[in-house]
Amino acid sequence: MKEQKSESGGGYVRADQIDLKSLDEQLQRHLSRAWTMEKNKNRKEEGEDGGGGGEQLRSSSNTVRRQEWEIDPSKLIIKSVIARGTFGTVHRGIYDGQDVAVKLLDWGEEGHRSVAEISSLRAAFTQEVAVWHKLDHPNVTKFIGATMGSSDLNIQTENGQIGMPSNMCCVVVEYCPGGALKSYLIKNRRRKLAFKVVVQLALDLARGLSYLHSKKIVHRDVKTENMLLDKTRTVKIADFGVARLEASNPNDMTGETGTLGYMAPEVLNGNPYNRKCDVYSFGICLWEIYCCDMPYPDLSFSEVTSAVVRQNLRPEIPRCCPSSLANVMKRCWDANPDKRPEMDEVVSMIEAIDTSKGGGMIPYDQAQGCLCFRRYRGP
Repeated sequence: MKEQKSESGGGYVRADQIDLKSLDEQLQRHLSRAWTMEKNKNRKEEGEDGGGGGEQLRSSSNTVRRQEWEIDPSKLIIKSVIARGTFGTVHRGIYDGQDVAVKLLDWGEEGHRSVAEISSLRAAFTQEVAVWHKLDHPNVTKFIGATMGSSDLNIQTENGQIGMPSNMCCVVVEYCPGGALKSYLIKNRRRKLAFKVVVQLALDLARGLSYLHSKKIVHRDVKTENMLLDKTRTVKIADFGVARLEASNPNDMTGETGTLGYMAPEVLNGNPYNRKCDVYSFGICLWEIYCCDMPYPDLSFSEVTSAVVRQNLRPEIPRCCPSSLANVMKRCWDANPDKRPEMDEVVSMIEAIDTSKGGGMIPYDQAQGCLCFRRYRGP
């Protein structure tokens, strides 16, 4: 994949200079070449490349880039499963002495999926790696490395060695012992969170999203389930499985991508969208952090879609919520994407909130003076 340099000479590729339709194919070819070169290197140690081919391989920038993010499987120990998904599992693990989370993606045994299906899954994997490995921010989960399955690879477990099927790959990231933000909110559903904690969690998430947007990255699945907490309760954005570089033309970004309840009206409606869809999702997350509750728990997919798009349905903001925070929610989930603030402005608004006088959500058993909800909401 030829490197495309921005006019400003910045350290990352500008989205408006990339043909997004061919990005996945380019990344897939890049990764395939990296594996091919490594195998050729092992087979031709004595300079049997011929015709200067070895020179070309050794000087290739692809080899250097591959080494930037590819893990050494011999240093990886995979432990217990901590989460399961459609295509794989997330495990606890140790990599080079460091606690890590290992995302194993199993695309099925050869012959059970079509070439097109496997190619699509591999393209999604390489896109996630390409997005993640260049990121460096305290509110974004640290990417450690990745590798794609090969018959030459073995993964260490506590029970010995296992081979990686050719249709399996893994992503290794820092382990966040605090678990998902959503789980933390569920644990505090009855007693709620202190206002200082609410604002700090919101600020962490806002800063992480502002950083991603500064890198022309739209996360597209912002939700509390995709936010992790480290040992100091710092929020870190995770799961870039559907993230992509933002297109200069919004018409290049369409389709229902995200999670029900957090998806912006334009996304639900299948209309073109941009980074402002993340701003909308942040507004829903902010409400969830404050209330420690779920948005629209009793509505079906079709009901939420219809009400959000056609009736401007939004979560009900409790009366006890300070206007400074309620204003951020309302601005972020405005039906018009152009009226939503940029994430760096959201950061500034949250930084300006005064937490010295409290203002957190009042627990249900103390809510005589605050009609926070018209009716009891389920867990």
